[in-house]
Amino acid sequence: MNHLTTTVLLIATLLLSSASAAVESPAPSPTQASDPLGCDSKCAYRCSRSGWKDRCLKYCGICCGKCQGCVPAGPYADKAQCPCYRDMKNPKGRDKCP
Repeated sequence: MNHLTTTVLLIATLLLSSASAAVESPAPSPTQASDPLGCDSKCAYRCSRSGWKDRCLKYCGICCGKCQGCVPAGPYADKAQCPCYRDMKNPKGRDKCP
């Protein structure tokens, strides 16, 4: 009886450990999961000459996400390159996107 109990416990332990190993999956890399559209790098360039860099990056990131990754190509680039980005307004009717 003692050998049977030990064998059953050993098999149960092996099954549980293999099941938990199969359930674990590798986590996606932070750059893939958090920025699939490349907004971080686009906004870093767009806001590189801004006097309000933190605010610029925040709103540029919001606009980039809503516009499927479209950000004007440069610190002083024309917003007409991205109509979605250009036309987004804040509640006061002013441009939302830097």
